[in-house]
Amino acid sequence: MEQKEPIIRLEHLVKEFKTSSGTVKALEDISLDIYAGEIFGIIGLSGAGKSTLVRCINYLEVPTSGEVIFEGVPMGSLDRKGINQARRSMGMIFQQFNLLAQRNILKNVCFPMELQKTPKDQAEKRARELLEMVGLADREKAYPAQLSGGQKQRVAIARALATNPKVLLCDEATSALDPNTTKSILQLLKEINRKLGVTVIVITHEMGVIEAICDRVAIIDKSHIAEVGEVSQIFSGPKSAIGRQLIMGDTVHADFGDSKLVRITFDGRASNEPVLANLILACKVPVNIMYAATKDVNGTALGQMIIQLPKDEGESNRVMNYLATAGIPHEEVTRDDF
Repeated sequence: MEQKEPIIRLEHLVKEFKTSSGTVKALEDISLDIYAGEIFGIIGLSGAGKSTLVRCINYLEVPTSGEVIFEGVPMGSLDRKGINQARRSMGMIFQQFNLLAQRNILKNVCFPMELQKTPKDQAEKRARELLEMVGLADREKAYPAQLSGGQKQRVAIARALATNPKVLLCDEATSALDPNTTKSILQLLKEINRKLGVTVIVITHEMGVIEAICDRVAIIDKSHIAEVGEVSQIFSGPKSAIGRQLIMGDTVHADFGDSKLVRITFDGRASNEPVLANLILACKVPVNIMYAATKDVNGTALGQMIIQLPKDEGESNRVMNYLATAGIPHEEVTRDDF
């Protein structure tokens, strides 16, 4: 991607909130460049400062210090009219959709255009074009209560695009959706980015969302930027502790000691059946592979594997019960048996 001047530049951004127990620093020294036409992800755990950051970008929250520079103009130098003008260039979609329950879908999409005094016929024409783009052209007379979560988010996306924004801010936009619906919404955002050239900023706590659509990502941790870079680079070699945690998950430390050894026999199960992975996922305990000799013969698995179970009796019993219930041939062995 050719990188020119950033459409959004954050320079040493700080945001503090006064509370009864003192000052809370929600953002500390945040500096980022976001380029026109890219899909940029901002990821972090709950409480890291993600939502505060996105609200500072469109000046719904005024930074305590530092600058938000949009298209070369510091937002802090603008009057109220100028801020509103800049904000109209930044559409926003939220986790909870925020649709107007008493308005049908067409009128929901028209709403931001009404605020801009767009003539009704022009607004409805634009709204219908957008509803077609998001796959809801046949539902314009429906009300939000008649739609699924994914459909509501599609309406919210259409509404956010109504004023022809240059940037689309997505604050946990798929967190309330099931995996399949999330996938379709992410695909829609990718298509909008490609067709309209809209810069998309995705705020999320899910690495899967970043991996699915983002070009670059910033990882935020405890109000700071921990690292930023191309998604492929961050995924292949995260440099920060929070990056490793988000990408690889928490490392499990288990005490195996001189614990139980179990031989699993593969005597004709399908070779593509992930027996060990299913066991670990079902029991939520780690196992230690001590020995394995298996082979694929015409699509079936033959051979054996010896695993060591955790020393914790409850965890060990969960594994033994799973093996019995799943009908997986197994027996307890000693170190002398292999």
